[in-house]
Amino acid sequence: MSSKIDNRYLREEYLSRINRVIDYIESNMEDELSLGKLAQVASFSPYHFHRIFKALVGEPLNHFIQRVRLERAAMKLVDQPKLSVTEIAFACGFSGSSSFARAFKDHFQMSATEWRRQIEREKSKISIPESKRGKANSKEWKDTATTFSYIESISRARRYTMSHTESLNVDVKEIPEMHVAYVRHIGPYKGDTELFDKLFNKIFKWAGARDLLRFPETRVLAVYHDNPEITDESKLRTSVCVTVPSDTTVDGEVGKMTIPGGKYAIGHFSMLYY
Repeated sequence: MSSKIDNRYLREEYLSRINRVIDYIESNMEDELSLGKLAQVASFSPYHFHRIFKALVGEPLNHFIQRVRLERAAMKLVDQPKLSVTEIAFACGFSGSSSFARAFKDHFQMSATEWRRQIEREKSKISIPESKRGKANSKEWKDTATTFSYIESISRARRYTMSHTESLNVDVKEIPEMHVAYVRHIGPYKGDTELFDKLFNKIFKWAGARDLLRFPETRVLAVYHDNPEITDESKLRTSVCVTVPSDTTVDGEVGKMTIPGGKYAIGHFSMLYY
């Protein structure tokens, strides 16, 4: 029994460190992300960090960084039409337009310019509610930040066990910077109510035990880091979060990140709890 407990805590500690690295990558996409630097963020030796990252995330570190950069660029190409392809390449951490062009075509089987034109054609043929990518065809949406693809703001959270969602609607608005504690899931999540029950219960119990649930001041969020029309389902990342003071200490599989202030697409919905 003791061995199982030790292994569980060890895994949670490793997961916490890897999530810290993923958050660092997200926040420093335009910088050089070397193995040595990221191993320091994780407090591992480079050798052990590389091995543990692959075991927990499911892909080697370099593959993860390259994929996330390309998928971020693919979203920016559509969401920020005023930016040139070269500007997007640099913003996503590529050293030049030629290396970006090769990598983008290898990943998406078309050039970045072709991608932008194809998505624009698709958007012009379908109405907003039926859009495959679920994105409003408006200037306001196109100027929206793409660091986090989508945020769901949950209201009326009072207890720890979720029953069901009553309603959902989406708008674009400016939000201030938020410090949040989170638990993260990597993999499919669409329609999986049991998964979200588990994730929300976990973060609520962690926060409740530390007297961090102070409604109505506390905000509860689900952050979707990837576009499901671009990222493979097995690699989708979502984090369920509660807002916390900036100096909050986290532990185990609970991580902490800062959601930058800015313009976001936000889905508001209510939940029933029992």
